[in-house]
Amino acid sequence: MTHTSSAPAVKRTSSALLRSPVAALLAVLLAASGVLLGAGGAQAAGYRYWSFWEADGKSWAYATQGPSLVRPDDGTVQGFRFAVSEDSADADRPRHAPDFGAICADTPAKGGAKRVALVIDPGTAEDAPAGEKPPAPRTACAQVAPDASSAEALASVAKPLRYDSSAMICAISGYPKSGCGEQVPGDGSKKDGSGTDGSGKPTDNASASTSSAPAADDGDGGGGPSAGLLLGIGAVLLLGLAAVFQARRRR
Repeated sequence: MTHTSSAPAVKRTSSALLRSPVAALLAVLLAASGVLLGAGGAQAAGYRYWSFWEADGKSWAYATQGPSLVRPDDGTVQGFRFAVSEDSADADRPRHAPDFGAICADTPAKGGAKRVALVIDPGTAEDAPAGEKPPAPRTACAQVAPDASSAEALASVAKPLRYDSSAMICAISGYPKSGCGEQVPGDGSKKDGSGTDGSGKPTDNASASTSSAPAADDGDGGGGPSAGLLLGIGAVLLLGLAAVFQARRRR
């Protein structure tokens, strides 16, 4: 009688012992997943480069082609902004309004030439490479041949220019002295360096051209967990589920 009555108690004790390590295992797996996901988010990084912009009415739109490919019309306003950003949607726009009339007021029209208003914004000290100080933002009215590209218009008023092997602009008027589209570690946060002078938000569908935005890194330098990290988390969770299944089968 005593033996019969103790059987349920033994079963309950065994079940409790099984549940305890299983629960502990699941807790460890969830904690590990949280740490790994947190580590992936902390790896968010940006790129330090000159971005290229075009006037969209009274605001700025991120250019979908590089300045060496664009052939602006007479009366066009274009901008260049040096800053650290993750992508085109995150990029800081020029801090001067795209006002052709004000920028080219002292440059009269001339036959056989076109006028292109340029806003050149070297950005803030926060985005400057170590040991360098950004010059003040400025505007210029380039008067160039009718078929001149945006890069040629820029060269006429902002030498020296520096390019890399992929035709990406690395320096305007000698700034910065070194570096070109290098990756900069970040915390995923975005400061507001746009100013409040009528500038617009970059278009979300703008593509990164070879001469304005660096190519995205396929490794773990993006704003979230890499594919390898997610696969690793999935494998760990699958192992945990298999352990739970085996523990239940042994009951």
